[in-house]
Amino acid sequence: MTLQYFEGVGRRKTSSARVRLYPGGNGTFTINDKPAEEYLTRGGDMEIALAPLKAANVGSLSAYNITVKVNGGGVTGQTDAIQLGMARALLKMDDNLRGALRRGGYLTRDARAKERKKPGLKRARKAPTYTKR
Repeated sequence: MTLQYFEGVGRRKTSSARVRLYPGGNGTFTINDKPAEEYLTRGGDMEIALAPLKAANVGSLSAYNITVKVNGGGVTGQTDAIQLGMARALLKMDDNLRGALRRGGYLTRDARAKERKKPGLKRARKAPTYTKR
């Protein structure tokens, strides 16, 4: 027996998250096979990850089972990747949610990434100290 789910992929910086939303669940939220509360320990990260669910107003968390596989990057990048993946999964579930998710800014991929180091410079933009003589 296969359970029906809606999948969304979110990316941010070097993080990538694959979010699966199972309707008719009992409210379990796991990230990399760990409870979400255990994985997202920083204050506010849980709210950021679940923000699209609240904005879409599709009922409480207890109506869904959510599994996430996330890799790469740090805590903030992973949290934002989960948020985008969640929004895209909700959109696959119900296309009428597009307006609410768009207004909240949850469907926009944050394209900011680390700028590459250039030759002759110490970092992406930091130049070595200029000496006149």
